[in-house]
Amino acid sequence: MPIGEAALLWWRRVRADQEVAGELTGEHERSLVNNDCRGALAGVLAAEFQGQWISPPDATDRAADKVFQLAVAEKVGFRVPRTLVSQSREDVIAFKQQVGRVIVKPVVGARGPLMFTQFIDSPELIPAESFDVCPAIYQEYIEGRRHIRLNCFGEQMYAALIETDVLDWRPNLSVANISKWKVPRDVAERVMAVLSALGLRMGIVDLKLAPHGEPVWLEVNPQGQFLFLEPLLDEPMTDHFVDFLLTAAGTTGSQPAEYDGH
Repeated sequence: MPIGEAALLWWRRVRADQEVAGELTGEHERSLVNNDCRGALAGVLAAEFQGQWISPPDATDRAADKVFQLAVAEKVGFRVPRTLVSQSREDVIAFKQQVGRVIVKPVVGARGPLMFTQFIDSPELIPAESFDVCPAIYQEYIEGRRHIRLNCFGEQMYAALIETDVLDWRPNLSVANISKWKVPRDVAERVMAVLSALGLRMGIVDLKLAPHGEPVWLEVNPQGQFLFLEPLLDEPMTDHFVDFLLTAAGTTGSQPAEYDGH
């Protein structure tokens, strides 16, 4: 289908490397292939595509900034963890003394194996050089074992309550009790306000319920994973998402297009 005839484009995995680049031996050659493919695609779409984006590339890039997300979420009324972005061991030590237990996660991360959220209980015992290499996000640890994975497709939301004592539940879902979670109206309104401010048509949101039940904003992934919940919740996530795409396209005559990065 000519891209100009598509009603909607699902913009996902846009940072993925080209498969052919993996066959090249030189770093310069791989960078050339990957960068020029991304640049050519972006230019063609900017010039030719006139339909709806899920979600617009500029909004997707901006919303992926975890520090910016936190500021937006706090502005619309969510509690957010007290946060430090630094590459100074002294700053991290002082921050831990201020807030108590601290977790660490990457600011952006990298392609490849996931980098999971971890506790950093004794920063004074870690060599300063480890902090100097690059900044990371340090946050106060939010007590509790109730995590929320909230999938927002347009105005429709499908959420899971993930109950576990593990800090980061993603590596091993077998240690968690997972059930459907009805999204309270006030939470839904705030989530919609955050996504609207970020310019997103969809978002996969991570919250945590503090011990007294207050939802604490952790982050939103503009193109996060959601299909793993389909068998766990017995919820037709695929159907929900396809319905969302077709509704957003506004027509059954033109089909949504998808770019998967290769």
